[in-house]
Amino acid sequence: MMTLSQLTALFGWASILNIGMLLFATILLFIARPIIVPIHKKMFDVSDSDLSLIYIKYLAHYKILTLVFIVTPYISLKIVGQ
Repeated sequence: MMTLSQLTALFGWASILNIGMLLFATILLFIARPIIVPIHKKMFDVSDSDLSLIYIKYLAHYKILTLVFIVTPYISLKIVGQ
């Protein structure tokens, strides 16, 4: 059984890792776009405009899931632990 402090630490580190991954994916999509877009166009047979929409949706969904399932429980546990 995990203690409250262990669970808080787990969600804290998970928050840091997920936010880091979100920032990494965002930066990579903006910096390496000329390299990534042709690869994805060939792999999935998708147009440029559709790829832009897919990238934005991916980042938005990842951000929402991270906030709802990782960051919010962490903040709640920090409040309860006070």
